[in-house]
Formats: sequence, C-alpha cells, structure tokens
Amino acid sequence: MNECSIDIVAVPDHPGVRWWQAVASHSFVAGVAGLRPTRSLGHDLLLPAAIARTTDAAELTLYVEPQWRRRGIGSRLLAAALAQTTEPRLIAHVAADSPGEAFCLWHDFRHTRSLRHDLLAYCNVHHAWLGELVDAEHPGYRLTHWTGDLPAELRVEELLRSPSLPGEAVLTAADADGHLAAYAVAVVSAPARPRARQYGPAVLPGHRGRRLGRWVNAALIQRLREVHPNLEEIETVTAEDDSRLLALREDLGFGLLRRTRRYELVLRQPTRPPAAHGGDAR
Repeated sequence: MNECSIDIVAVPDHPGVRWWQAVASHSFVAGVAGLRPTRSLGHDLLLPAAIARTTDAAELTLYVEPQWRRRGIGSRLLAAALAQTTEPRLIAHVAADSPGEAFCLWHDFRHTRSLRHDLLAYCNVHHAWLGELVDAEHPGYRLTHWTGDLPAELRVEELLRSPSLPGEAVLTAADADGHLAAYAVAVVSAPARPRARQYGPAVLPGHRGRRLGRWVNAALIQRLREVHPNLEEIETVTAEDDSRLLALREDLGFGLLRRTRRYELVLRQPTRPPAAHGGDAR
C-alpha cells in the first residue's frame, strides 16, 4: 500500500495536546504525531521565578509502525504538525541511534543535547546509609517537605508555603532562614505504576559547594517512599555533559537505564530573548 492511501486525520478532545493519526484501510492507525507545550525537566522544573527559564517551543512526539516506515508517513505527519504550529521551535526527544534520530536528521532538526536516563531501585537502597546522609548536619540549613498535586504556574517557594495534601508530587527543600537554598522534586505518574520521575536536585546561587544537592536528594528518596510506600523505582534524566550531577546520581545508587538525544527544529526566531538559566546540583 502506498502513501496516497493514508489519511492524516486530526484527533480532537485531547486538552493541551494536538494529535494527528495516519489512518490506513480498515481504520488501522499506521502512525501518530502529537504536539504539546514543553514541560521543563531537570533544573528548570519549578525554578524560583527570578531564574526560571521560559520556552517558546512545542514538544513533538512522532511514531510510525515499523511495517509502515519508509513510505513518507512520518513526513506527512510532521507536515500536519508544522501547519498547526505557532511556536518558533519544535523539540523532539528520541532514543540514541534509533530510527527516530535518523528521521530528525533527515528533516533538518539540530542535535542540541544528549541525555542520560538513570534508575534507582528501592530494593538496592541501603536505608541505614541513606538515613545517615539525611541526618547529617548542615549548619544554617533545615530540611522542609511538601506533598500534593503540582499546580500550574507556581514556584517552589509558593508550594512550600502551602499546606501538604495527598498527591502525586513530593518536594524536599533546604531552607536557610526562611529562604530557599536547594530542592528536589519527584512525581509519581500514576498509582498503578511503581515508578516516579525525579527532577533536580538544584542548588541556588550563593548556597553551592556545601553538598546541599546530595542532602536534599537523599531526603527526597527517603520521604518519597514514606509517602508512596508501593513505589519501587525512581527515574532521572541528566544531561550527559553535567558531570557533577551524574556523579551525584552514581553516589546515591542510580544506574544507567537508557540514553536519548534532544533535537530542535527552528521555524522562526523567537520574539523575545530567553531568560537566564539557573540551577546546580552541588
């Protein structure tokens, strides 16, 4: 069957996400593409407002069933997404050395970052050692915690001032005389999944070099299991060139899960310059 027998159909009723399907005969879905607002990972998630980074990009998800590849279906799905894109940039995350990476290069996406996904299994955690890390003194700092569902457009300081409630997120922070010094947060994607996604740790300027990142990360690992006792694993994403954060992950027991690469397609120049980027794992 050739590409002309494929219909590219917009899929409604997905709030916040634009979806298209490549539909073959008998309503078989040969491929899908989606656009959604970028959700920051790592140090960008919930950064204090003063150093938060804004983005003018949409994140592209595109997949074609293996038996339908090399027929132009992916290109047609991409064209449908581009026709509806108002953002100046598209971002795609693909597995390293995968067909998705070859597709990005063919369509002039530019490689911007290599990412490492690591996993920590609670069955491998030495809880007594973890407790020692959490109980270690850091003069001038104290640990604080928050749990709940992450609201839109709020920052770490605001969450820490709000009451904790049952929810998908656990936030651990280091406080210095009422001022945020460092934090890490983890989100449990669904009650049925025994895995959480961790963001950070990030240490704010003026508080680095005091092992606060290791401290709040250890406290988050401990606190997360207390709040979600059925949790079995924590996944993290780290830039391959962030040697400090990779060393911290390894020290806490995280191990390599997979590698992905980030690609970017610039459609037009942004109308405003990006704000300063911040965050550090130390």
